[in-house]
Amino acid sequence: MPFKYAFLACEYDHAQQACHQLIRQFGHHTIEDCDVIIALGGDGFMLHCLHTAYQHHKPVFGMNFGKIGFLMNLYSEQDFNQRLDAAHRIHIYPLDITIEDSSGQKHHKIAFNEISLLRNSHQAAKMRISVDGICHLEELVGDGIMIATPVGSTAYNFSANGPILPLTSNLLALTPISPFRPRRWRGALLPNQVIFHIENCDVVNRSINASADYQEVLNVKQMWVRQLSDHPVTLLFDASHKLDDRIICEQFEV
Repeated sequence: MPFKYAFLACEYDHAQQACHQLIRQFGHHTIEDCDVIIALGGDGFMLHCLHTAYQHHKPVFGMNFGKIGFLMNLYSEQDFNQRLDAAHRIHIYPLDITIEDSSGQKHHKIAFNEISLLRNSHQAAKMRISVDGICHLEELVGDGIMIATPVGSTAYNFSANGPILPLTSNLLALTPISPFRPRRWRGALLPNQVIFHIENCDVVNRSINASADYQEVLNVKQMWVRQLSDHPVTLLFDASHKLDDRIICEQFEV
């Protein structure tokens, strides 16, 4: 029986044209009524679609119309239903984030790639880092810090000299961004069951902003982060184009 699709496309003209062509061939359903969300765009657009899929408990099959397309499949209209039927399924687990800003207001965010804290002034940020209620770093001085999932470990985290994590590693990467003190600390790998607590040591003079995927919170006072283990999103990949294989290959790129 054919799948019921909901097609979502980024603003690029060629993605929009492909979307209209696919709708003519296969029809279009609402996200609530579909079997699969088809995302036409790049990795940034895919992040938006993952958040939509998370809300509606729908799998996502992406086709690349961006530059890198790490989370995407190649675009093709041929054997479309067969591709979806044979697709390899990857379950990805988001970060659950609670942020308190300098006014005391709390913000709840979800992130599939990473949550990063970045300095918002000419002065370096000063942060206190605790894991499961134990302070492990009294003061980190630098541009910021991030917590990355295995899926996000190949993105900003890797650019900041963080490790690439296999999907099955059950780890999260805690990676400093341009650390000044302590100079020798290069981050940590933690089990994905832990709860992180990061505090701004100087809210008045050294403001920090948070970025959870594409969502931002200004003037962060403190933040709690954990990974959700009971509410994954399913990504679909062509059998010959698996995400876990890509993550392994990424570590040998030069």
